[in-house]
Amino acid sequence: MNIKIIVEDITKLKVDAIVNAANNTLLGGGGVDGAIHRAAGIRLLKECMTLNGCETGQSKITGAYNLPCKYVIHTVGPIYSHYDKEKAAKLLASCYTTSLAIAKENGIKSIAFPCISCGVYGYPKEDAAKVALAAIQGSKYDGEVIICCFDEYAAKIYEKLMMLFRK
Repeated sequence: MNIKIIVEDITKLKVDAIVNAANNTLLGGGGVDGAIHRAAGIRLLKECMTLNGCETGQSKITGAYNLPCKYVIHTVGPIYSHYDKEKAAKLLASCYTTSLAIAKENGIKSIAFPCISCGVYGYPKEDAAKVALAAIQGSKYDGEVIICCFDEYAAKIYEKLMMLFRK
């Protein structure tokens, strides 16, 4: 598996699938969720309306519509303050593993993740990065994984942890 860390707008990536850090309704929201829905267009919202939401830690796939990728995998990260640290970590890890399982099932060879739950959901960035990298590296997915960070600060956290994981 190849893991890359970049600072970029996830809605501009030409990969097979991008992951949306969605809320339970899957009907759009703020942050990366809102950006993905705006860029994909109304047909994404219409498809999401047929999915009956999504549980925290789970993932669902849709088309990508006006985005340059083929699919959007929607996953619902934990709101950090709603769980104890261990439960939050399990739910966050599940976001990555369920997304990667869907990717594998659908023949997706390249997938880009945002930093799930690190915005308004309040998950501490370094803790989230540790969980994300462990879940990704522990998965059976064999394609390219891109961690698409919103800023240099987050990218540096992932880069530092990647160095530790490689040792």
